[in-house]
Amino acid sequence: MSKDIVDLITTKHDVRNKKRKLNGKEKFWLIFRYVSLTFIWFLVVMPIYVMVINSLKGVKNVYLINAFKLPEKIDFSAWSVAWSGTDYFPQSISESMVRTLLFVVQASIISAVIGSINGYVFAKWKFRGSNFVFTMFLFGMFIPYQAIMIPLVRIATTLEINKSIYVLVFAHVIYGIPICTLIFRNYYEAIPNELIEAGRVDKASMVRIYRSIILPLSVPAFVVVLIWQFTSAWNDFLFAIFLTGGSPKLSVATTALNFITGSSNQVYYGVNMTASLIVSLPTLIVYVFLGRYFLRGLLSGSLKG
Repeated sequence: MSKDIVDLITTKHDVRNKKRKLNGKEKFWLIFRYVSLTFIWFLVVMPIYVMVINSLKGVKNVYLINAFKLPEKIDFSAWSVAWSGTDYFPQSISESMVRTLLFVVQASIISAVIGSINGYVFAKWKFRGSNFVFTMFLFGMFIPYQAIMIPLVRIATTLEINKSIYVLVFAHVIYGIPICTLIFRNYYEAIPNELIEAGRVDKASMVRIYRSIILPLSVPAFVVVLIWQFTSAWNDFLFAIFLTGGSPKLSVATTALNFITGSSNQVYYGVNMTASLIVSLPTLIVYVFLGRYFLRGLLSGSLKG
């Protein structure tokens, strides 16, 4: 018996050794894959490397000729200039960052709540023509921003929100409803209908079932939607520049970054790169700390179907 086990282990060991032996063609493609991955990694990491090292060289010590060199002396002055503006720029990026955070959080939460309710109805309370209505919701995802600008401005003017940051909340909620509805609807489709039927047997209403059964199970989908909407709204430039008319009082992070890079005849590369890093930090932090929950939500069915 022990001899058979030893033979089996030896056979498996031999098989593994045989698998490690690659022929010339397999070695070529293995090397090709490693080289390709290294090249792609280089393309992704190099801009980040250039931005980080130049942000540590100060305000006036960055030139194209030394852009790839490490700083001789660490200088954080570019960070304070990019954050507060001082005498270099007419406005600080700090105010725009706070303004962006306020409108992005509101837009993400509102669109997530509306998307959750819509997804619940389309998944568990289907009505005549619900598939057609759901298709129309999905159609909204494919309408380009440029096509709705004029009607959006007219609606915002009628509602008298065109002179406040709430116009961006309104735009991102409207444009985020289709994708939020799709994510929640696909997620709720995976929830067993028996849970809904059990609620009906107990004479629970549609709202009570949503509040007591569906909502506690919706955390993964909410995480996915909130991260998705947060990233989309934070990185938006077209809505911000068009709906606010480029007003400095309503500038958000992306438009303030545009003002910084183009507000002076002299280009301060160190400040420009530092400001870009500061603007990208919130989305980076969200993905670093909540990325695993985002993946769990995706794997649980939020974006399937």
